[in-house]
Amino acid sequence: MADSSGDWCTIESDPGVFTSLIESFGVKNVELTELWSLDDDSLMTLTAPIDGVDNAAVHGLIFLFKWQRQSSSATASLEGRGTPLTGDAVPDGLFFAQQTVQNACATQAILSVLFNARDAIVAQEGAESKDQEDDNGRRLVLGQTLSNFKEFTCHFPPDLRGEAIGSSDEIRTAHNSFGRSEDAFLSDPTKPKRIATDDDDVFHFIAYVPHENGCVYELDGLQQGPIQVGECKKDEADKDQWIKVARDAIQARLSNYSPTEIKFNLMAIVQDRRTYLNERLDALAAIGVEENDPAMVQIQSELHAEEEKRAQWALENARRHHNYLPFCVELLRSLAGSGKMDGLMNKAKTRAAEKRQRQQKS
Repeated sequence: MADSSGDWCTIESDPGVFTSLIESFGVKNVELTELWSLDDDSLMTLTAPIDGVDNAAVHGLIFLFKWQRQSSSATASLEGRGTPLTGDAVPDGLFFAQQTVQNACATQAILSVLFNARDAIVAQEGAESKDQEDDNGRRLVLGQTLSNFKEFTCHFPPDLRGEAIGSSDEIRTAHNSFGRSEDAFLSDPTKPKRIATDDDDVFHFIAYVPHENGCVYELDGLQQGPIQVGECKKDEADKDQWIKVARDAIQARLSNYSPTEIKFNLMAIVQDRRTYLNERLDALAAIGVEENDPAMVQIQSELHAEEEKRAQWALENARRHHNYLPFCVELLRSLAGSGKMDGLMNKAKTRAAEKRQRQQKS
């Protein structure tokens, strides 16, 4: 859950943040994208994002929701989500870790997807990777850091896997690098950390992944084990069938909330769009299509838009990392020293009072 912790900070639920986070682990050929709707057409855009591509990889879904006390494992079956699987009931090869530290749920949900990605390339210590091994960017490259961690914890029980995540300096440092700098500036190390109460909005991340056995699982670190939410046909598991099963499970969760509740976020870990755009460019060039052909121009335009999106993500992340509070404090100090503070405060109070009056009249 995302409330408070001395070791792990809260991070923003944003595709740019999460994509940069996993790339800092050395993961390649994937990115995160937000889903604004759960209809079939929106789900289809994940596997068929452009003309000529109908099998883009979708490795898993990351769902953010406002945690409710009835979301505990004791009532999981009452919400129609099934019973958490433990011991020998957990399918072979399904990576699940219990959450043992606060504020780690975002990174833990992401790791749950990455460690369960099918056909992922796991780095071998000391081995040189070859570009052709990733199938022109279609296969997820896990990177050395996460490959070592997965191998190290492969025989651990879920609670020890959670402890290993919480105590990993590499993973925690990468996670905390996306926290707000002003959080540390405002905190008082001499006072105990504030603990969230029932009146606070506490949010939690979970993951949904397909498995080679044809089932779809909800991976929630607050549960005792993975929860099977449905089955899909094995010959369709690599397309969008499993996503629809996960969609139904998410909609079942949403039905437990008030119709006015909107504090949710859903993202998918998908194939990097630039990989198949470059693949399409190469395919068109191979059959002699000229660069000024409308089809080539369209793809080049989309590729340029993807590069601009990445540049914007980098800019936004730099702003997240920057601590603006010293500047704000110095500005307020200068205004007070120049005698302008009282006048500006009075003007602000007047505008606020006028705004309230207009709202009351309307």
